[in-house]
Amino acid sequence: MITEEEKKYRKWIVLLSIVIPLAVAVLFGVNLRKLGYDVTPLSFLPPIYATINGLTAVLLFSAVAAIKQGKVKLHENLVKVCMACSLAFLVMYVAYHMTSDSTPYGGEGVIRYVYFFILITHIMLSIIIIPFVLFTFVRGIAGAYERHKKLARITYPMWMYVAVTGVIVYLMISPYYVH
Repeated sequence: MITEEEKKYRKWIVLLSIVIPLAVAVLFGVNLRKLGYDVTPLSFLPPIYATINGLTAVLLFSAVAAIKQGKVKLHENLVKVCMACSLAFLVMYVAYHMTSDSTPYGGEGVIRYVYFFILITHIMLSIIIIPFVLFTFVRGIAGAYERHKKLARITYPMWMYVAVTGVIVYLMISPYYVH
């Protein structure tokens, strides 16, 4: 049974799940330097947002460990920090791409296919994960714990994959960044 709190947030979750990927796609295509604005490329951001992805993975793992130990408040706080990390990543990622040229991957052979497989699945899941994270979170704060737990079993591995592959993508492309 859907709680009133879940009903209250449903429209917002659906809206955010559509608006965030669309906004990122639009802003990704906007390069302020190419539009004539005098902005400094934010080339220092990729290692920072890759680190944030790694931190998110560690915090997600810790959140699951906390709930398994019955530490509900710690679990909730860790998930909130994970959500904040994901938001910080998103802002930095967009800011970087709005001020810098995209870096082409320079690897060759099989590793090139591996890179693009990881990148494409990372991007696809980063879009798909948005409503999963938000619905899972709302179920938790609404006290719908069984439904929260059921959805979290799907959300957790997807979110973990996005966080870990974000680091892998950065490590694979980092030799090709121009500084």
